[in-house]
Amino acid sequence: MLSKTIVVLPILASALTACTVGPNYKHPSISLPEQYLGTPLNSSSEETQTDIAVWWEGFNDPQLTRYITLAIKQNLDLAQAYTRVTQAQAGLSAVNASLRPIGAVNAQAAKVYQSIETPLGQILNSMPNFDRHGSTYDANLSAAWELDIFGGLRRDREASLANYQASNAGVSAVRLTVAAQTANIYINIRGLQSRLDIAHQQLQTQQKLLSIINLLYSKGLASEFQVNQMKANLSQIKAAIPVLEMNLEVAMNALDVMLGTLPGTHRIELIKVKPVPTPPKILETGTPSDLLRRRPDLIMAERQLVIANARIGSAIAEYYPKVSLGGLLGSSSIASGNLFSSRANQAAGLLGLRWRLFDFGRINAQINLAKGQEAEMLSAYQLTVLRATEDVENALSTLVKREEQLAALKDGEESLTQAQKIALVSYQKGINSLIEVLQADANRLQLSNAKVQAQTESALATISVYKSLGGGWQPQ
Repeated sequence: MLSKTIVVLPILASALTACTVGPNYKHPSISLPEQYLGTPLNSSSEETQTDIAVWWEGFNDPQLTRYITLAIKQNLDLAQAYTRVTQAQAGLSAVNASLRPIGAVNAQAAKVYQSIETPLGQILNSMPNFDRHGSTYDANLSAAWELDIFGGLRRDREASLANYQASNAGVSAVRLTVAAQTANIYINIRGLQSRLDIAHQQLQTQQKLLSIINLLYSKGLASEFQVNQMKANLSQIKAAIPVLEMNLEVAMNALDVMLGTLPGTHRIELIKVKPVPTPPKILETGTPSDLLRRRPDLIMAERQLVIANARIGSAIAEYYPKVSLGGLLGSSSIASGNLFSSRANQAAGLLGLRWRLFDFGRINAQINLAKGQEAEMLSAYQLTVLRATEDVENALSTLVKREEQLAALKDGEESLTQAQKIALVSYQKGINSLIEVLQADANRLQLSNAKVQAQTESALATISVYKSLGGGWQPQ
């Protein structure tokens, strides 16, 4: 008997660890260039590289850093992403549990009063010494285990694990987006504040110019055309101010919502006008292949492909029989004192078999569906990779061109500032009129407004580069 047991045990162990049906996952091979078409901006060797995981610190703006930190803690989109991780983790735990035996303990005590109007009651009542009162006592330990011989449950676990990993990457993707959007809103707020300040200066300058032109017109030294032109310029500036104020209020409300608070919560902190933060220089971008492990959206897309691949194996496993073991060990008695005695003991064993032998047509359809979904996920992953590289190329190109635009506007502003100083000196010497001084100041302010817009766009372009590179989280 012992020799038979020694032979049976290896066979049973082999059956329990049989091969898993369905294709094993292989990471898709994607050909990517060794470097991007765009390159980082030329920088001196003295500059330090900003940590891509906390790229916002490179702006050297404590208020921006604080807001992004608050957004990461309080943003409600991010809170939803964390709950999706919890749900995926629960799903994974459930699948893991299905691979193990399950057990249950059941116990009950019942008092029975038998009816004698039923067929059973009539039979019992015909027996001598029949007592309509009765009691039953039961205590049982049961267990069941589905043997995953062909790996269907293991494929389900593989899919659940990939789903859990994808949900974690989803948190990182939302975190990256939240940080970038918070920075974008803050940069826009500072840009709008600077432009509003310039607009008010422009308004004062144009009002002075109009007053002088009106005076000259009253003396016949200026034409009506000049007066109307100055009025039009003044109206244009007046019309721009409400739009800037509206956009500023909208941006401040958006920032509060990003921080998970009611609109108006942080407005007092933002009243003080500050310049647009200077973005850090991007000294290194890595290679396109780095995106495959750096960008969370690519990780999510790749994990979705793993899920689809595992679903094929899970569908194929339906071709094969499902075998389960079950058992019961317990005691049952009509008297509580006899419970667990040798006469009251009971036991049962069960070998279950379920086989969809005449349902192969539906199984074929499920397999074809799973294969189609895998092909779709593969195309989606490849497209996500292409779009990711496109994001980086566009962001790098935009940043370079915005920096060139900003440099040109800075040169122009310096030239007009010098021109204004020369006009002022000439006016003080009696060579030029006050009109020429004010006109030079108006030209300078107009260019300053364009420069602030370029500063804002340059900072936003820098944020876009970091976001496209997958910055804002630690790849694991």
